Amino acid sequence: MSTPVKVLAHTALVVLGVLVGLAGALVQAAWLPAGLLLALLATGALFYGGLRAVGGQAGLLSSGAGWLAAVVAVWLGRGEGDKLFWGGLADLVFVLGGMATAVMCITLTSLPQQGGPAGPLDGGRART
Repeated sequence: MSTPVKVLAHTALVVLGVLVGLAGALVQAAWLPAGLLLALLATGALFYGGLRAVGGQAGLLSSGAGWLAAVVAVWLGRGEGDKLFWGGLADLVFVLGGMATAVMCITLTSLPQQGGPAGPLDGGRART
C-alpha cells in the first residue's frame, strides 16, 4: 500500500472510531440491554475491521484512538453539566467492554495464512 493510501485509510479509521464511539454512547443508554449489546458489537466490528483493512495492528490503533477520544469526550461532558455518561453500570460495561474488545483484537497479530500454518509433520514447510 502506498503512503497516501495508508494515510487516507488511517484517517478514515479514526473518523469511523469517533462515529462508532459517539453512536455507541447514545445507543447503549437508549435501548438497554439490546443497545448495549449492539454498541459492543459495533465496537468489535470496527476494531476487527480496522485490523483486517490495514493488515496489521496499526489499523486497530487508529480506530481505537478515535473511539477512545470520543468516549472520553462524552464521559467528561461540558462545563454546564451536560453529559452522556452518568456513571451507571451500562456506561461502565460499554467503556470497559470496548477496551476489552480492543485488547482481544490486538492480540490477533498474526492474520490467517493462505496455505495454512506449517505443521509438525510437514518438516516446518508451509503448504503450497
